[in-house]
Amino acid sequence: MAAVAFALSCSALWGIADFVGGLKSRTFPVPVVLGAMYVSSLTAMVLFVGARGDGPPAAAAVAASLGAGLLGIVGLAAFYRALAIGTMSIVAPIAATGVALPVLVGVATGDDPGLVTSVGLAAAIAGVVLASREDDGGAVDVLQQRRSVVLAIVAGVGFGSYFVLAQIGSRGDVAWALLLSRVSALPLVLGFAAMALRRGGRRPRGREIAALGALGLLDLAANAAYNHATTLGELSTVAVASSLYPVVTVMLAALVLGERVRGVQRAGVVVALAGVVMIASGS
Repeated sequence: MAAVAFALSCSALWGIADFVGGLKSRTFPVPVVLGAMYVSSLTAMVLFVGARGDGPPAAAAVAASLGAGLLGIVGLAAFYRALAIGTMSIVAPIAATGVALPVLVGVATGDDPGLVTSVGLAAAIAGVVLASREDDGGAVDVLQQRRSVVLAIVAGVGFGSYFVLAQIGSRGDVAWALLLSRVSALPLVLGFAAMALRRGGRRPRGREIAALGALGLLDLAANAAYNHATTLGELSTVAVASSLYPVVTVMLAALVLGERVRGVQRAGVVVALAGVVMIASGS
C-alpha cells in the first residue's frame, strides 16, 4: 500500500511538472529548460548526498543509475519537444504506453500481482489512454503533429527504460541513484542547451531561471517518489501507478489552457481511478 501511495504521488508531481515543462518549452528551447532543471536538481542531490556521507553503491547499481539518467533524459527531451509542437492530450497517452516495458520486465522477473491487481493495472493503463485522447480539430499542422507522435513514441521508450533501470539503481541506494542519473545526463543536456542558445534561442533570466530551477526540484521530487516506491513494491505495480501523470496533465490543460475534455476522456478518468482502487486493494 505504501508503494502505491508513493507511486501515485509521483504521478501527481510528474503530471504538474510535465504540464509546466511543456508550457515553458513553448517559450524557451527544450534543452535550455532541461538544462536549468537538471542543474538545480543535481545541485540539490550533491548537497544531500554529501551531507549524508554514505559512499556509492555496488557497480551494477551505479551502471543502472547512469543508464537510467541517459535514457530518461532522452525520453524527457522528446516528450517536452512533443508537448511544445503537438497537442498535449495526444502526446501524453502515447508516451504513457512506455509503461508496458517495466510491466513486462516485472512479470518476467517474478512479479505476481494477482487477479485484482492485474485487472486494476489493465484498467489504469486503458483509462490513461482514454483520458488523454483528443482530436486536435486541425489546430496543429499535420506534419508537425506526426513529428510530435514520433517524439512521443521515443519518449515512451525512454520512460519505460528509465522505470526499469531506476529500480535496479534504487536497490543499491535511492539518493545515489538520483544523483548518478543526473550526473550522466547533465553533460548531454548542457551541450544541447549551449547549441540552442548559440542558434538564437531565448535565454531565461532572473525569475525565469528561478522558475525553471523550481521545476527541476519538482521533477526531482517525482523521481524520488518513484525510486523509493520501487524499493517497497513490485515493479509492474509501481510503474503503472506512477504512469497516471497524463491524467493530471490533461486536466491541467483543460483547466488552464481551455483544451476540450470530451466524453471519452471523462470516461477514461473514471476507468483509471477505478484501476487505482483495484491496485491499492490488491496490494
